[in-house]
Amino acid sequence: MQKLLILAALAAVSIGQPASAQTAPANPSVAVAHKDLDLRTAAGTRALDRRIWRAVVEVCGTAPDFDIAGKNDVRQCRRDTRALASAQAEVVVANAAQGQLIQVSSIRN
Repeated sequence: MQKLLILAALAAVSIGQPASAQTAPANPSVAVAHKDLDLRTAAGTRALDRRIWRAVVEVCGTAPDFDIAGKNDVRQCRRDTRALASAQAEVVVANAAQGQLIQVSSIRN
């Protein structure tokens, strides 16, 4: 009986674990292209903002619903990362520098 409980416990622990777990890069980043946008227009800046948000979501990742601390970390990462990326975007929009990429990188420790 004890052997069955140990086997059941081991099976429960191993289920859902990837065969070869890989760790994510410490500071993942995504380049946001905007050469195709006219950043002198409101539509162009809105499109850039949407691209930046998608990049922020990508680099900060997600956390499962049951992981409250993880959810909070993701929210904080998104706030901080978006603030940095938006500052870069403001400079690019102000200069209307077509072709200069905006680098979005997670700032997690």
